[in-house]
Amino acid sequence: MNYFLETLKSRNETLYYFGLACLVSAIAFVLLWATTNTKVYGVNAWIKPFKFSVSTFLYAWAMAWFIGYLPAFNASLFNWVTIITLGFEIVYIALQASKGQLSHYNISTPVYASLYAAMAAAATIATIGAAYIGILFFASDFPQLPQYYLWAIRLGIIIFVIFSFEGFVMGSRMTHTIGGPDGESGIPVLNWSTKYGDPRIAHFIGMHALQVIPILSYHLLKSTRLTILIGIAYALLAVFTLVQALQGKPFIKQ
Repeated sequence: MNYFLETLKSRNETLYYFGLACLVSAIAFVLLWATTNTKVYGVNAWIKPFKFSVSTFLYAWAMAWFIGYLPAFNASLFNWVTIITLGFEIVYIALQASKGQLSHYNISTPVYASLYAAMAAAATIATIGAAYIGILFFASDFPQLPQYYLWAIRLGIIIFVIFSFEGFVMGSRMTHTIGGPDGESGIPVLNWSTKYGDPRIAHFIGMHALQVIPILSYHLLKSTRLTILIGIAYALLAVFTLVQALQGKPFIKQ
């Protein structure tokens, strides 16, 4: 673990500390979750900023690690775009949680509508940044990397980008539940609906391809063919959960 942390910090110190800040924020949100009763849709309001902080922490450290492989890449612009866009999302979601109000789909006032639109723009810009990094992994040669691991990074970024943009499925509908209202019963913490379709599942699965596929490939698969097959299977799982959600069917029914 010490080797990983030291290497990560040497590769991209800025994203290393941003990710660390997100992790600390997540811990703070857990404490607020445990000590307050503020709720949104019947769920503790601090669960949502906790989830976004953890997700951003994982994204920041994954991209910091991958960027370290890019030859002669000046990461400064990418770093600050990531910090500003994703940091803004976490701060706004936490602010709304403190007031017991929605962050997403909240257009109840002109200010909230503008801030919601700004969140969508921030997520789009951050995803475009990730897509650019993905292009560089296709455009450059990496003789120092095993081919299976290189393809794992490529596939992880591609799937991440596609299912990041899948968030617009929810944004266009102004809801994360299909076939029923938001706020119905869901599985603990993740709160995915157990009664109706929930596109957040595909969003979650697809975005975390960024970590899952490279880790599996590097530590377990060690084969380009297997890596590509697993990458395709993983993407199909995300697609399946999206199709299921669009049909109004829960992924886990209770």
